[in-house]
Amino acid sequence: MSKIQKIKGVADLFSPESDKFAFMERTAREVFSRYGYREVRIPIMEKTELFARSIGEETDVVQKEMYTFPDRKGRSLTLRPEATAGLMRAYIENKLHASQAVSKLFTFGPMFRYERPQKGRMRQFHQLDVEMIGASEPQADAELLLMLNAFLRTLGLRKLSFEINSLGCHDCRPAHREALKEFFSHVNKEELCDDCRRRVDTNPLRVLDCKVERCRELTQGAPEITDHLCDSCRSDFEEIKGILNAMDVEYTHNPRLVRGLDYYVGLTFEVTSSDIGSQTAVAGGGRYNGLIKQLGGPDLPATGFGIGMERLALLLGDMQTEGQDFYVAVLDENGSTPALTLAQTLRAAGLSGEAGFTKGSMKSRLRAANKSGARWCLLLGTDELAAGEVTVKDLEGGEQERVALADVCAHLAAKK
Repeated sequence: MSKIQKIKGVADLFSPESDKFAFMERTAREVFSRYGYREVRIPIMEKTELFARSIGEETDVVQKEMYTFPDRKGRSLTLRPEATAGLMRAYIENKLHASQAVSKLFTFGPMFRYERPQKGRMRQFHQLDVEMIGASEPQADAELLLMLNAFLRTLGLRKLSFEINSLGCHDCRPAHREALKEFFSHVNKEELCDDCRRRVDTNPLRVLDCKVERCRELTQGAPEITDHLCDSCRSDFEEIKGILNAMDVEYTHNPRLVRGLDYYVGLTFEVTSSDIGSQTAVAGGGRYNGLIKQLGGPDLPATGFGIGMERLALLLGDMQTEGQDFYVAVLDENGSTPALTLAQTLRAAGLSGEAGFTKGSMKSRLRAANKSGARWCLLLGTDELAAGEVTVKDLEGGEQERVALADVCAHLAAKK
């Protein structure tokens, strides 16, 4: 019978790779909680309509990339391609707005998109998602950026580029849209890529964000949204930049940085790194004041960001797995149960380690102890069992000594 292999585009994560994800999750909980954020667990599948309404029926995600299937009653369900829509659905359905003027939430877990697997991008990938709902002030946007910066710095990352822009609001964006349409009327549209030829008429702002080199060349000199901001949007953007300057957070104003959906307004941002090849986005977000209303909730402002954890894991590089404190090596067939008892006693005292229940030669047992990464090997042989003692061997320095079983905890704690 042939063996069953994993699906293309998914990964099995073992230590030390899985340790990176645990480290990111642990760091997120520690940093975000200091800013008043609380973790939320949401389903990995939702009604397909949720993503069609939030992401957009005409987007590539909805049209080409979602894992959509009927359940046994014929209802269309989708494995979540991103986290924001599900979190907003949970916020609305559980009426958090009735009890909290401002909600600060974060979640992480697997997402699913059918696309060509590549470095840092899989069909099942993991995303960290952060949302602040109910605050419209520029200080809220600035704090979000400061928290993101603190999180990435706490992970130990330094070679990062913050890019920010303002997309204006529904009052000032029409003037920019008209300026773009006028600009594109003088561009040979046949030289644009297929997507951009369509976007010129439906959403010209998205053309500025195209990664195709020829499209970028043709849009050089296009009108910038920040030249068309109303007084309020310009004031908010200047306030955000002022806070970042005061907090010594380095950033670049990129006037071509956009988000393609209509509910995005005001601040938008992206964090990139060149440490994993070409300049690669590892985090991105912005303000999206219209989304909650679009999904049937109250008309509330919101801002947030998402982080691709696979790409972030690539930036973390090699991580040293934290070693164990002890390994109990059994040299006498009567030592298996005493070894288990000793290991349990040491764990209860706050030490970490394991018991090798199978007896063997001194050489084989020491080899197993070294492979476990333990600092001490605790040898239980015939003489030790008879005397109620254990031989403690320091695997770093090589010294060893006999210690009474009753004193092992205190002995190791004093040396740790």
